[in-house]
Amino acid sequence: MEFEPVIGLEVHAQLKTKSKIFCGCSTAFGAEPNTHVCPICLGMPGVLPVLNKKVVEYALRMAIATHCRIAPESRFARKNYFYPDLPKGYQISQYELPIALNGHIDIELNGAIKRIGITRIHMEEDAGKLLHDPDQSFSRVDLNRTGVPLIEIVSEPDLRSAEEAGAYLRKLRSFLRYLDICDGNMEEGSFRCDANVSIRPAGTKPFGTRTELKNLNSFKHVEKAIAYEINRQKDVVLDGGEIFQETLLWNPDRGLTTTMRSKEDAHDYRYFPDPDLLPLTVDDNWIQQITQTLPELPDAKQERFMAAYGLPAYDACVLTTSRELADYFETCLENYSNSKQAANWIMGSLLALLNTEGKDIQQSPISPQALAALLKLIDSNIISGKIAKIVFDEMAETGKPPEIIVQEKGLVQVTDTSEIEKVVLKVLAQSPKEVLDYRNGKEKVFGFFVGQVMRETKGKANPQRVNEILKIQLGAGQK
Repeated sequence: MEFEPVIGLEVHAQLKTKSKIFCGCSTAFGAEPNTHVCPICLGMPGVLPVLNKKVVEYALRMAIATHCRIAPESRFARKNYFYPDLPKGYQISQYELPIALNGHIDIELNGAIKRIGITRIHMEEDAGKLLHDPDQSFSRVDLNRTGVPLIEIVSEPDLRSAEEAGAYLRKLRSFLRYLDICDGNMEEGSFRCDANVSIRPAGTKPFGTRTELKNLNSFKHVEKAIAYEINRQKDVVLDGGEIFQETLLWNPDRGLTTTMRSKEDAHDYRYFPDPDLLPLTVDDNWIQQITQTLPELPDAKQERFMAAYGLPAYDACVLTTSRELADYFETCLENYSNSKQAANWIMGSLLALLNTEGKDIQQSPISPQALAALLKLIDSNIISGKIAKIVFDEMAETGKPPEIIVQEKGLVQVTDTSEIEKVVLKVLAQSPKEVLDYRNGKEKVFGFFVGQVMRETKGKANPQRVNEILKIQLGAGQK
């Protein structure tokens, strides 16, 4: 029997406000436990929450960017449950009347575009954090994170594979980072994802029983956990078993899911409107003001890069994965005109360097101006492409300008025809067998000669002139 996976994602994005959603406490990460707290976020009797306007603005930015319908009136509700990191005994969220509904984003996978619906976006406060010490018989509670503002973005069950889920998450994260409302750091928990997974016989419409996957703190874990859960559910059904609605934890070390608890439904939380908070009204003027401040988003930027710079779709997609990378590329082009050459070096040598060192583009040891200067040296035939890679590595290590490195190390390209011709004649004289093979039709030997000449000149010879002179000399002995 063929099965079709049905996947929906619930993403919690921590907003980059300086203070919490209902009080003035700091949201800074990494402070001493229980130092960024006050009577409001600690849930002391008699205190009243006050909504942070910046939180609403950030939620509206994401709602507009994802084509959502913004509710003219939304309400906060109390989500009731007991857990040690929830001091009030309830979480302030939105339930029946969220701030935004019915949006979408487009993802690209294997060259195909697919539209993924967004059911809703709503605001809520975060809970605290439990700290478990395996050597102790108790856990500690850090309430610094309590009251930190979140938006929850709930997708429609439109995803059909682990790969689609990964592509959707990456696209969503790029939107949040372009809008500068969330740093998207999954390791620190500011971008968190829960996945709802079910299967159904291929070609049928009713949904199967879903399970919820938690503890997904990287894109790789999300894709691996979903793929595992799809296969697990298939095996259960094919063996005549039944899928139960439950919450599962992903164990990345063992590569499997384990049961955490039975899955709750909305009625289990006894939602009701929060009596301490007035309904939130959003008028058209406010929406229009925010719309006018939105930056160019990834899809629009990708199309512009293709149209303005003549880049292929793949290059434009890679270069617009983050706002900072796109800015780096365009800054480079302010000082250098060959967009394809710049794209190749950024996507190749630069991103490889950053990946090896575990850095992002903002931490690049080579500025876009310095990269442009290096590429100009190649185009002006001062250095070859091969030498440029040596210069690039030296730039990354020392921070020196490429011109200084070339001068200090004597790396200027040899373009003098007579000098190159001397080296070519020497190489051919030392390789009589290879010369005979070439003249007998083994044209692949030509690359051997080029390599030998470049080795003799320590990579300094102009490759184009090396090729031209070799062809002349090798052809001279033919009849």
